[in-house]
Amino acid sequence: MMTPETVMTIGQQAIRIALLLSAPPLIAGLAVGLLVSIFQAATQINEMTLSFIPKLVAMFVTLLIAGPWMLSLMVGYMHQLFSSIPTVVG
Repeated sequence: MMTPETVMTIGQQAIRIALLLSAPPLIAGLAVGLLVSIFQAATQINEMTLSFIPKLVAMFVTLLIAGPWMLSLMVGYMHQLFSSIPTVVG
């Protein structure tokens, strides 16, 4: 039966999975952005495209490296969610 506790648990799991999936690319973009900002401050180069391209490359590489882990995490969550439907609807 669908109780408020069940709904809260499913929501908490969904938020946790969303945070875990978004963390690797966001952390990589943050780190590269910080390094590029330090480089720009040291050299006094203020070009906006200089910060965009390295972040884009870092996020792409991070998705290539962490992609299989992210996919298995998402598939595991969806499998758990779909397999619990009979007991939740029950």
